Amino acid sequence: MDPVIVVGAGPVGLSLALALARLGVPSVVLDETPGQEETRPARTAVLRPDTAAFVGRLGCADALESAGTRWTAWRIMRRRRLVERVAFAPRTPDDAAGPAPASPVHLPQHALTRALRAALAREKLAEVVTGSRLADLEQDEHGISAHTRGPNGTWWRGSYLIGCDGPRSTVRKLLDIRFPGRTAVERHAVAALRCELPWPGEALLHRSPPRQGGGPGSEVSARPLADGLWRLDWLLPPGRELVTPDALVARIRDSLAGWSGTSPAEPGTGSTATGPDGDGNRWHGPGRLVPPYELLDTGVHTVHHRLARHWRQGRAFLAGDAAHLLGALGTQGLDEGLRDAKNLAWKLGLAWHHGASELLLDSYQAERRGAVAARLRAADQALPLLRDGRSVRWRTVLPGAARGRSTLLTDGHLGRGPLGAPPVYARTPLAPPAGAADGPLVETVPGAPVVDVAVTASDGSVVRLHDRLGQGLLVLLVAPGTTVWDRRHWQSAGLMPRLTSAVAALPMSAELLVTESYPGAAAHTVLLVRPDGHLVTALAGVRPEEMTACAEAVRGGAHGRGAGAARRAGSEGAPVRPAGAGGPAGPGTSGTSGAAPELGRSDSPDAPGSFDASGRSGVSDGAERGGSGEGTTGADGATDGGGATGAGGATGARWAAEGRNGGAEGGGTTGSAGTAGAPSPVDPVGTSMLHSESD
Repeated sequence: MDPVIVVGAGPVGLSLALALARLGVPSVVLDETPGQEETRPARTAVLRPDTAAFVGRLGCADALESAGTRWTAWRIMRRRRLVERVAFAPRTPDDAAGPAPASPVHLPQHALTRALRAALAREKLAEVVTGSRLADLEQDEHGISAHTRGPNGTWWRGSYLIGCDGPRSTVRKLLDIRFPGRTAVERHAVAALRCELPWPGEALLHRSPPRQGGGPGSEVSARPLADGLWRLDWLLPPGRELVTPDALVARIRDSLAGWSGTSPAEPGTGSTATGPDGDGNRWHGPGRLVPPYELLDTGVHTVHHRLARHWRQGRAFLAGDAAHLLGALGTQGLDEGLRDAKNLAWKLGLAWHHGASELLLDSYQAERRGAVAARLRAADQALPLLRDGRSVRWRTVLPGAARGRSTLLTDGHLGRGPLGAPPVYARTPLAPPAGAADGPLVETVPGAPVVDVAVTASDGSVVRLHDRLGQGLLVLLVAPGTTVWDRRHWQSAGLMPRLTSAVAALPMSAELLVTESYPGAAAHTVLLVRPDGHLVTALAGVRPEEMTACAEAVRGGAHGRGAGAARRAGSEGAPVRPAGAGGPAGPGTSGTSGAAPELGRSDSPDAPGSFDASGRSGVSDGAERGGSGEGTTGADGATDGGGATGAGGATGARWAAEGRNGGAEGGGTTGSAGTAGAPSPVDPVGTSMLHSESD
C-alpha cells in the first residue's frame, strides 16, 4: 500500500509522521524549506502534560528535559498585589501523580522541531523530502497524488494526505476549504532575554503593572526557559501601532525595574541617571536600578482565531494551523495541533493496515473540530470579560472581579477549564452501543483522558499507563493487591484467564494491563482505553460481549452505524475529487450534501466570507488568501501587519442582515465579540477563530 503523505515539516507534521512510523505505517514528509530550523529564542512552545507525554513517547523525552523547563509555580499579580499562586508538583522518579498539578513544559520551538527531525531521521519508515513545495493534488478511490515543485519536484502517490502546512495552507486552498474567523484578536510584543527575576523558576502574569500605566488592559507575562532565559510578553492595545525597538526596550526596563522594586530615573526629577552603561543593561540613579539583562531576541505576534469548515475531504485531511488558529488568553495552538496528530495517527494506522470505515475517518473531524470549536467559543465568550471592563458588569458574571478574571486567565495558561483542559470526546461517533457503556462509574467520564496510574504489563514491568498509549486498545483491570504477589500466581488466578481470552478475541490489537487502583473504580473494574488515551467505557468484571462491542465501536464498525451517523454527530464528509483525465485536476469543492444553508452567508464560491447563524458578528475569510499578516521586530526596526479589532457588534449584525461579511478580506477590521453572555460568533457547525505565533 502507498505511504501516507504529510505536507509540512513543522512540529505537527513531524509528530504525525513519527506516530505513524510507530504504528508501522510508512510516510513521506514534504518540506518546502531547506530543512534548517531558524534559531529564535523568542518563539517558544508551552506543552501541557498530555502533549508533552505524547512528544516524549515519540522519542523526544531527552530533548524535553534538556531544552525545556518545568515551572515550580504560576503566579498572578495585579498592580503590586499577589492575586493567586499555583504550586506545581515536583518531579519524582516515577512521575507519580500527586495532589498538585503537573507543570507545563516550556521550550524554544526550534529545539522541539530539531528533536522531532532527529527522531524521524532514525525511522526507516519515514522520509523527509526538503525543497518540495506542493503545487497540486489529485485523488481517487484508491489513493491521492501530490505534485511538488522545486529541486525534488515530482508526483508523489500516497494512500492518504495530511495538510500540516500552517495558516496559509496550500493543501487547504487546493481543496477549496473555507477558513473563516477573526483577525488580530490580540497582539503581543515579545522578548527573550537572560536575567535574574525575583521568582526563579516561577512563571508570572502581571495585570495592570504600575510602571506601565496600570490600566485595565495592560498585561505582561514572564515565563522561564532553560539556561536562565525568560520569555516576556506584553499585551498591546488594539490597533496597528508600530512597535519600535526603542519602545520595546523601554517596556523591558519598566518591567524589570518594577519587579526588582525600583524604577528607572524619570525625566525632570533631578536624578543622576546617565543612560546605559558599558554593558547596556544598567541604569544609575539614587535608588533607581534596572537589573542586568542580555536581550537575545524580540518580536511581535498577532493572535487570530479561525477554524476550517472541513477537516477531511476524501483521502485528504487538515491538521494543526492549517485547520485551526487560536491563542488568545493563554491558549496554545500547538497543543491542539499535537492533539490532532495524536487523534489522527491511530485511525490512519487502522485504515492503512486493515481498511477503515467512513465512520472512523469522519470521527477525526467530529472529535477534533468539535473540541477546538468549544475552545474557541469559550475564548470568544471570555474575551469581553477580560479585555473590555467597560462593557461588562463583572459581579453579575463571577463573584469577585479580580479573582474571577485571574481564574479565567490561569485556566488558559495552565490548561484548565474550558479554555485549556484536555478535550473530552463525549459525543464521538465512536462511542460504544448503549448496552456496553453502562458499567460502574469511575472518576473519568467516557471520552475523557484517562489518569496516568502505575500499571503492570504482561512482561511483569511496572510502567505508567500513558507510556503504553499509541499502539492499540488498552484493557486495564483494577486488581488491588497484585503487586504483593508474584506475577506467575495472579496471572493464572481469578479473572485473569477469562480476561486474557477475551482480550485476545477482540477485533483489534489490544494489550492487557493491571493496576492496583484507579480513581473511583472498584475492584475488578475493567477499563477500555483508546490508543490516544481517551476512555471508551468502564465495565464491572469480565464481559466479553460488551468488550467486543466496544472494540468494534472504536474501530468504526459500531452497531450498524454508517457515515451518515458520523455526519449527524458533527463530521461533515466532503466528496472525493476525481483525478483529472490528462493532468492535474483543478481545485476541488467542499460541502455537505443536503446540509441546510447557514443564516446570513452564501455558499457561493464568490461569497467573501461566512457568519454564525445568529448574525451577531461578521467573520473574515481573508487568511486563506492573504494570510494573517504577522510581523517581527529586530534590532533595526519593527513591522506589524496584523489587522485591527474594532467594536463592530452592530456593524456585524448589519452586514449579517445583508448576507455579507462583517469582517475585512485579508486582515482588515473585523467586528469584536460583543457583550458578556452573548453567543459566540462561531458558526453552529464549528467555531471560527485562530492563533498564529510568528514572533
